Amino acid sequence: MRDILVTLIVFGSLPFIFKKPYIGILMWVWISVMNPHTQGWGFATSFPFAAIIAGVTLVSWVFTKEPRDLPLTPITWVLLAFVLWINVTTVFALYPELVYVQWVKVMKIMLMIFLTLMLIKTKQHIQLLIWILVISLGYYGVKGGIFTIKSGGVDLVLGPEGTFIGGNNEIALAIIMTIPLMHYLQVTSQNKWTRRGLTIAIFLCAAAALGSYSRGALLAILAMGGFLWMKSRNKASVSLLILLVIPVAIMFMPDKWGERMDTINTYEEDGSVQGRFNAWWMAFNLAKDRPLVGGGFEIYEPQIFSRYAPDPTDIHAAHSIYFQSLGEHGFVGLGLFLLLGILAWRTGTWIIRHTEKLDEYKWAYSLATMIQVSLIGYIVGGAFLSLLYFDVPYYLMAAMVATRIVVEQGLKKTAKLAIPKKRTNLRPQPRATSTPKPIGKNSA
Repeated sequence: MRDILVTLIVFGSLPFIFKKPYIGILMWVWISVMNPHTQGWGFATSFPFAAIIAGVTLVSWVFTKEPRDLPLTPITWVLLAFVLWINVTTVFALYPELVYVQWVKVMKIMLMIFLTLMLIKTKQHIQLLIWILVISLGYYGVKGGIFTIKSGGVDLVLGPEGTFIGGNNEIALAIIMTIPLMHYLQVTSQNKWTRRGLTIAIFLCAAAALGSYSRGALLAILAMGGFLWMKSRNKASVSLLILLVIPVAIMFMPDKWGERMDTINTYEEDGSVQGRFNAWWMAFNLAKDRPLVGGGFEIYEPQIFSRYAPDPTDIHAAHSIYFQSLGEHGFVGLGLFLLLGILAWRTGTWIIRHTEKLDEYKWAYSLATMIQVSLIGYIVGGAFLSLLYFDVPYYLMAAMVATRIVVEQGLKKTAKLAIPKKRTNLRPQPRATSTPKPIGKNSA
């Protein structure tokens, strides 16, 4: 039944995608982020829904009469440079025979990110994009929250198998990043039932994040909470909420959850943490040896660890977006990735500064603030996960770019209307002339 439902939704959307290509972006985000076909058990699990949607969207983009230019912002330029540099490092990869599958996967993601930048243009488009992200990830948050409450927090919350967010740590970070977006939709929605539903979803997502037993997720929650407290205009209320909610949530979790979180303080004795350190040193040593291009994709091989890692027998993935970019793409790749994050943050700060006192742009102010909170979660939680190519942060950057453009255009239009026009005469006035008086005896 689920397979048929997903198939009907995808193929039913194709005529609308032909007409309006931005719908193709929304469908792509739904398929690639939520992976709804993985929730079935039949033919849909391996059916190429994403390829069909991408192909139809590209055709629609070619023939559309709607605006489709790429906004040439600093974020766009740096993202272009980052993608080009990934291609350079792929050419010089240490294992060129292994990189093709991962290269194709990453290039597909980046192609759709650029299409998102070209097709998401209006406030309505931005709102729909945020809704799709919330629905896609909120589904697993609500489901995981119910599962955690029913099991008393004993069983582990996992994501859809075979996806970016399949593991407990990955799904926890994705859910955490979704909570601020839910809050944005909550404060901007006019429907009271929508607001109430989102309130319930937020609490269930928080429960699911705790039920993942992810230590990185806990650190990300604390970082996001601290940022929200600093930005809040009513710090007393936020502090009271934190003091009431967090202890109750922690008391609900079983003893083994607390023991798992306590290992943050005893990381020297934790094999998982030491394995991460070993992978980080491998990436750093590899980048020192090949500072410009790193090792390319698929460097987590025994030969690489035997050459660059302190413990050559402890082979792990990067487990960090920073060391992943460093090991795979060198110091240049890491620099471009960090610069991309800085520019996204500055774009959000610009939106907040220019819309803080404008009622008509409260939605932009709230959205920029909540995207910054989500990015805080990615910055902190991603320090312990191999999610460099996770597409959600890039969609949030695209939403930030689109929001700034909408705000800039609106402010310019308002400024033009505020300038009074100069008064002009409809008819030219007759020119004053002097007639010379006659000279002579009659002149008196």
